[in-house]
Amino acid sequence: MTITVRPGSTVMFTGDSITDCQRLESEDGLGFGYPLRIAGDWGLRHPDRTVNWLNTANAGDKVTDLEARWQTDVLDARPDVLSILVGVNDMGWHTLDPKGRVIPAEEFEAGYDRLLAPLVETGTKLILIEPFLLPIPGVVEAGAALIGEKEREEWRTDLDPKIQVVRKLARTYGAHLLAADGMFAELAARTGPEYWAADGVHPTPAGHAALAAAWLRMVE
Repeated sequence: MTITVRPGSTVMFTGDSITDCQRLESEDGLGFGYPLRIAGDWGLRHPDRTVNWLNTANAGDKVTDLEARWQTDVLDARPDVLSILVGVNDMGWHTLDPKGRVIPAEEFEAGYDRLLAPLVETGTKLILIEPFLLPIPGVVEAGAALIGEKEREEWRTDLDPKIQVVRKLARTYGAHLLAADGMFAELAARTGPEYWAADGVHPTPAGHAALAAAWLRMVE
């Protein structure tokens, strides 16, 4: 089943830097990543179905950050379709809270569930994009961290249970799941991972195009 986007619908993207993609510096507020590409491709294909596209993602956000601004940035806008990509900042160098405590998958799940629960009554259609991590060879910089083989192994161990959480919540809430981690693993097997995300986390233009194409396959 696909999601039907009717004329005049409000479609919102939210999450972290992968979705933010400098939205505040862009003229239309969509940023320069996959949300912009989705809006552009949709407009080309469906000039008779104008959509109100919104991007409320913030770079660096974790689930707890989304929760703190969920009412004003998401619920008050009453989106007809909501697309969420969050989780990469809940792992790795971001997994320590101010008290130095690692954020477990169970806590990630509880917070994510609190985001989704209020949307049941609104009838908002949900697209959950699972977080992803590509195995870039050598040592590269992602944000303020240097990623080496040891760090990638640790992050993957931490991220995998959180990917399973997103899949579980998609089933629970009847959301559409964009299996981005698996998608990028398949793509990387053909070309090498750096083609899709130079630091293993933030997509290249080709990576954003892949996300947009996969997203658009879920809507009509």
